[in-house]
Amino acid sequence: MLFLTKKIVCPTDFSEPARKGVDAAVELAAKFSAELILVPVITPAPLKAATFQRSTHLKRLKETAQAAMARLIQEAVPGHIKCRSQIIGDILIRVADAIVQLAEEEAADLIVLASHGQSGWGRIFFGSVAESVVRLSICPVLTVKRPIHG
Repeated sequence: MLFLTKKIVCPTDFSEPARKGVDAAVELAAKFSAELILVPVITPAPLKAATFQRSTHLKRLKETAQAAMARLIQEAVPGHIKCRSQIIGDILIRVADAIVQLAEEEAADLIVLASHGQSGWGRIFFGSVAESVVRLSICPVLTVKRPIHG
């Protein structure tokens, strides 16, 4: 069976481990002449201040993510690769669910994402987005582990 990869979804939070995932996705997109959809995932903190405007806060987060994404694309994605970004983020949806939903809507052939490698208490409290995406996705998922610094 021949596996054709024509569309790759790659979420990022702009961290160092996430950059390794982006680099892997760029390499695969170049190899397969695939379209790359970079996905800045924004997760607004639930604030409870009486004057807090969620829509204004979410708008600012999206603007910041768009600027960071433009820089990332300029730095990491060669001009010959078809690339676009799609911001996802909402207070009401889990990050893993949003990634899987976007991949399904886009009919992605592959999701490439970094595993931040949390363990212990960090994993208990925050869970593993990569693990959830692997479990929920109907398309293949490539996880890229963060580099080990000796």
